[in-house]
Amino acid sequence: MRTMSSAALPLDPVKERLLLATLAGIQFAHILDFMIMMPLGPILMQEFALDAQQFGLLVSAYTFTAGAAGVLSAVFVDRFERKRLLLLMFALFALATLACGLAPGYATLLAARSCAGAFGGVLGSMVHTIVGDAIPFERRGRAAGVVMSAFSLSTVAGVPLSLFLANHFGWRSPFFLIAALSVALLLIGFVRLPTLRGHLPTAVIGEEERAHPLAAILETLAHANHLRALAFMALMMLAGFTVIPYITVYATANVGIRQQDIPYMYLAGGCATFFTARWIGRLADRHGKVRVFRLVALAALVPLYVQTHLPPVPLWVMVACATVFFIFVPGRMVPAMAIITSAVEPRLRGTFMSLNGAVQNLFSGLAAWAGGLMITLENGRVVGYGNVGLVAMAATVLAVLYVGRIRMEGAVPPARIFNGQDI
Repeated sequence: MRTMSSAALPLDPVKERLLLATLAGIQFAHILDFMIMMPLGPILMQEFALDAQQFGLLVSAYTFTAGAAGVLSAVFVDRFERKRLLLLMFALFALATLACGLAPGYATLLAARSCAGAFGGVLGSMVHTIVGDAIPFERRGRAAGVVMSAFSLSTVAGVPLSLFLANHFGWRSPFFLIAALSVALLLIGFVRLPTLRGHLPTAVIGEEERAHPLAAILETLAHANHLRALAFMALMMLAGFTVIPYITVYATANVGIRQQDIPYMYLAGGCATFFTARWIGRLADRHGKVRVFRLVALAALVPLYVQTHLPPVPLWVMVACATVFFIFVPGRMVPAMAIITSAVEPRLRGTFMSLNGAVQNLFSGLAAWAGGLMITLENGRVVGYGNVGLVAMAATVLAVLYVGRIRMEGAVPPARIFNGQDI
């Protein structure tokens, strides 16, 4: 049997902040890479003469391969030191994103997006795994809020800047920007991230464990609580990604927003969520992660309905509605990720979070694909988007009812951390 390293004291406040800032930067790069496809929808559909289903496949390809990579990485993720594996995946992600910008046509762009998804999906799981390893339970909601603020930063700065570049220098330029940013963050991560070995065994007796690479996956899936957490994540993806990929397409086709004005939606929404994501995280730590999730998720029902049923309105109305949407719909993921990260013991956390990332990406891809099937373009207008919103609302209600079944490990010490020596 294996024995685990003994737990060490938590990181001091300065090192904890540096860790979370670095992880948020890495999260920012791969979230921006995923998000940029959605506001680029009208440009890419015109550039390659795509219909809604073909564009939905461009979005889904990223998530499908990310899901497959999550399952594959679950075989080995807990066998390697966290920092080394994270930086390797980040370097490969940067190369794949560069390939997106160099793609000569739709088929090659689809292939490059698939590669970027494979590496980006593992990145997302690794980031949350490290948060679960290094941050105590009582601060995990706040930590999740800091990492999830990468979404806000990508909408505040990344998406508007990328759209500006796309509108003035072509659709390829945002991918070149993300690739260059990834290289810079890779160097920062190499210097700033601590080495994490606490999940690794200090001794392994016998060869039987080494002979079964699927043992960790099978052990992880044998826990009913883990399966409940994975089902909860699937509901969360259906509750959001049926709607999110087509916001920009609907805004330009039905609401009457100009493509040049789309960045204002993301700028306003991102500015708001930069503060509200961390606020929601603090509330989750103070008042209970399940309770705060339920409140935020129920509040999200209103913007889900409004955003998918908007008639033609002035730009300021669309910006206001999009801001509320960004606050509550992605905001519910802050307590949700704190709940999911806390549903597993440390020695299986890497495997579980890889499987969770696979479920997250697979179901976000299925949701985006299903949303594309439910809508059509008729005379330049999107038809059926309101029904997509109703499906997302139904999944939200199911998630609210289901979340209470997940048991959280409330007294799990942080992993043993090394950075050249014990700390």
